[in-house]
Amino acid sequence: MSWTNGSSAALPWWKEPTKDNWFAFIAAWLGWTLDAFDFTVFLFLLVPIAKEFNADLTLVVLVGSLTMWMRFGGAMAAGWLADRFGRRAPLMISILWYSICNFIAGFSPTFLFLLVFRTLLGIGMGAEWPAGAALATESWPARSRGLMASVLQGSWALGYLVAAVLYATSFDVIGWRGMLWVGVLPALAVVWIRVYVKEPDVWIENQKQQKASKAEVKVPLAAIFRKGLRLNTLSACWWMISAFSVYYSIFGLFATYLTRELHLSAAAVGWPLAFSNGLTFLASFLWGSLADSIGRRWAAIIPAVIGAAIAPIYLLTTDYTMLAVAFSIQGFFAGAIYGINPSYLNERFPTEVRATAAGFCYHVGAIAGGFVPPVLTWFAIQHHMGFAIPMLVGTVGGLCSFVVALFFGPETKGMVMTAELAIAPSVQLH
Repeated sequence: MSWTNGSSAALPWWKEPTKDNWFAFIAAWLGWTLDAFDFTVFLFLLVPIAKEFNADLTLVVLVGSLTMWMRFGGAMAAGWLADRFGRRAPLMISILWYSICNFIAGFSPTFLFLLVFRTLLGIGMGAEWPAGAALATESWPARSRGLMASVLQGSWALGYLVAAVLYATSFDVIGWRGMLWVGVLPALAVVWIRVYVKEPDVWIENQKQQKASKAEVKVPLAAIFRKGLRLNTLSACWWMISAFSVYYSIFGLFATYLTRELHLSAAAVGWPLAFSNGLTFLASFLWGSLADSIGRRWAAIIPAVIGAAIAPIYLLTTDYTMLAVAFSIQGFFAGAIYGINPSYLNERFPTEVRATAAGFCYHVGAIAGGFVPPVLTWFAIQHHMGFAIPMLVGTVGGLCSFVVALFFGPETKGMVMTAELAIAPSVQLH
């Protein structure tokens, strides 16, 4: 790994990526955005599903957490496949997996059936990120990688936005089952990926060097805990645990809070979430550009600090206008702190273990995040606290931890990903 020397600064950044670079980005973008829709659509359906099956709301919230926890298994399988056999195949498998599971869940005759298939969806959901993020970051020029990665990660908000608009405009017509059935459409993206997307050159060359040197990393998950990588791995996990705790404190139960406690209509619930996620996506351009200028860490620390100040404004009021406006604005700040995830995680690890390492750290965070909704719901209902205060504590506390984790982390701005072997032969695992 090396850093840019500014020799290409005279060339506008948008002229650097080739057609293949753009195709790789689009493939990762499609997988991630559609993944977001299939997952977040469920967040709007917690109360209707609880009523349909006469199930306890805490139990229905737990379904989302099970989905999150299953992401880890999918991420580890996809990370290993991506590091050993290529980035494209696990990306295509993941999209097919989560699309089909969501579609089948729409036919659920019982709550247990729904629980099983939404839980299985987590495997495909977890598999998409490490394969797609590695594909995009390895294919993109270093100078604008922060911007590209931020737009990629921020496109999760586009998937959430589509789910919010669908809920606000169509739920009363198609119901919760129809909203899940729509989730099969992402499967069509696999055909496009199969035809147009190539493996990154850096991964292909790295594989050649591993084989030529007889130094293949066959168990990359174990390699990331070897001396020299262990501290980096653990600190990245801390950062991701904090990030996911923040996300699910802000977005995981907001629809449930508005529906159950404030008794708002589908439209009144859906539109603030749509606007907030729309601003998150727009913010990805600003914070992504700053990631390429002031660095990865500060481009996330600054909006995190501002987001901590905004959280009380929408959680300590029942005035709908103030709540909707402040929550929408939050999307531009705390909702947008995740833009550095693909670039910063993938830049911190060498090519031999990149997809596995990034996928592992990211989904350790996802597992921790999976505990947040049921824990906050337990405090809200069992302790009669309501949702606002637990959500506020989770948001502000998570943001503080997030800022500290990044402040003490390494800076990777301008790093060029290379094919050279970075793991010494003495620690190769066979």
